[in-house]
Amino acid sequence: MRSRIQALAGLCLGLACSLAAAQGAAWPSKPIRIVVGFAPGTPPDIFARLYGNYVSGQLGVPVVIDNKPGTAGNLAADTVAKAPADGYTYLYNLSTGFTINPYIYGKLPYDPQKDFVPVATTMRQGLVLIAPPTFPAKSVKELVDAAKAKPGTISHASYGAGSPSHLIVEWLKDETHTEMLHVPYRASPVADLIGGQVDTLMEPIATGYPLISGGRVRALAYSGETRHPAMPDVPTLSEVVPGLTMMSWHGLWAPAATPAPVVTRLNALMIQASRDPELQKRIRDLNSEPLGLTQAGMTAMVRRDSEIYSRIVKAKNIRVD
Repeated sequence: MRSRIQALAGLCLGLACSLAAAQGAAWPSKPIRIVVGFAPGTPPDIFARLYGNYVSGQLGVPVVIDNKPGTAGNLAADTVAKAPADGYTYLYNLSTGFTINPYIYGKLPYDPQKDFVPVATTMRQGLVLIAPPTFPAKSVKELVDAAKAKPGTISHASYGAGSPSHLIVEWLKDETHTEMLHVPYRASPVADLIGGQVDTLMEPIATGYPLISGGRVRALAYSGETRHPAMPDVPTLSEVVPGLTMMSWHGLWAPAATPAPVVTRLNALMIQASRDPELQKRIRDLNSEPLGLTQAGMTAMVRRDSEIYSRIVKAKNIRVD
């Protein structure tokens, strides 16, 4: 009896593996849709199209970009979470959709951990702490000293409560035991920073570097693990506070039940894209870094960033709804 059960179990397993292999071999047979949680022309849209075009060329089927902006990528995520898990619908999102949003929104209409499977990373970039050229502090140390001398008088702008530009500075404040005034914006704070209405801002390097190289703002520190090659004289935050490093990155996710062979094949294609010299040049020209990781590497990055951001969010009781 036991041998019969074992034989039957083996047969079922074999059929399941054969079915999965067949699904992978037959894919794709129609256009692939990538849902982007931000408007056309924004960085997530630009990078989604770069990778989408590459994948389309390799697979021989159209890759359609479907922009669904709203609630920091949550609308797009909800769309994909409820889409058929047939290998033809994917989510292109900022990492924050999985590392910050679950903690700052009281209730999401989907489960970021259960409803998705990671496919691949695409790019990453650090953020640079900038200030107006007239700002007295010329380094993070001088900024910290000034903040300690007059608690709460120096302001730091952000792209909204719970954004990386907010949470990284909150992390810095905690580690240096300083008080600064947080000024959240719904749109870009750059104009007010240049005009001196706010004192500091954590800005993505892609948009921050042109301001720095043009002399419109001063760079105080960079959030990456090492100094940015375009700004070798600008120290990292970790040179002041050991361990304080954070990168912003993008990735591709699929509905949780998407066939594993399809996800594996697409992961390999995305890694191949990140190593393509032409695509690498286009990404680097946007002051970003190509980032092709395995699914395990992507999962580890989500876990690491989530642990840091969730700790800050809970300690500061930061909510957006």
